[in-house]
Amino acid sequence: MAIHHHDFVRHFSKLGKGDVAIAGGKGASLGEMFTHGIAVPPGFTVITPAFDSFIQFNNLEEKIKSALFEVDAKDPASVDKASETIRKLIEDGDMPPEVEQAIVHEFGQMATQFVAVRSSATAEDGSTASWAGELESYTNVTEEDLLEKVQKCWSSLFTPRAIFYRFEKNLQHQRVSVAVVVQKMVDSEVSGVAFSVNPVTKNYDQTIIEGGWGLGESVVAGIITPDSYLVNKKEEFIEDITVNSQETMITKVDGVSTTIDVPLEMREAQKLKGQQIIELAKMVSHIEKHYGFPVDIEWAYDKNDKKLYIVQSRPITTL
Repeated sequence: MAIHHHDFVRHFSKLGKGDVAIAGGKGASLGEMFTHGIAVPPGFTVITPAFDSFIQFNNLEEKIKSALFEVDAKDPASVDKASETIRKLIEDGDMPPEVEQAIVHEFGQMATQFVAVRSSATAEDGSTASWAGELESYTNVTEEDLLEKVQKCWSSLFTPRAIFYRFEKNLQHQRVSVAVVVQKMVDSEVSGVAFSVNPVTKNYDQTIIEGGWGLGESVVAGIITPDSYLVNKKEEFIEDITVNSQETMITKVDGVSTTIDVPLEMREAQKLKGQQIIELAKMVSHIEKHYGFPVDIEWAYDKNDKKLYIVQSRPITTL
């Protein structure tokens, strides 16, 4: 039987919210946003058949079973020991050639130097949501360490917490699988947050956008005072612009986040131009309509391809 790349990897454009079983919660939701015209950074998901094929190729199923058989959920040391054994088996295993080819090929299509590689648990339905947060993610991954990081994400299915969780929920005999999301890292010239409802006045007709130079950490962590733009949602015009001066910014230097001084000519400048503010406000409204509830967004403007991206979206819970 001919093996096709799409048996192991799927571009976001080929995934949607119904694909949790093969793409995990994260992979499915990124696909859902991508296919509905929400500008998330592009990428693909290494779907569960890739992991299953890897386990089979390395004859790991029985070894994993016997390691889990040694676990006494009341004894943390036995959980740690099983975790260490299983993770080592997975991280030292050989990637099946057809899986490796599929991943490397799909990465080549992305034309980007750095990607984020994140585990996406397939058991992320309501009952097992709590292990979703246990899985690992790696940022600024390059082609040369891509496959190693995919294997590390696979092995994170067997962290001590994930193993303990499975015993607690009596899932230790159930076959679990894991997908891995590979997504372009945005090299942010400007980034920030946005709210589809004014969180201060609770005005549902206003979108608030906040932005600063460099990576979003400085805005999210409150290190700088960002620009603030108030947009009238219905009429799509800017009601108010507050420009704040910015002395330092976080930027990537050789793939590492570094704080540098903002160049003098940029310190007092407005971070987003008028048309970018309106474009971003429209994107935020589009997401709010798609989900049917007010959203809190993290966004970034990529300095290389000059595009606005939505990097995170969640419901506003404070209303």
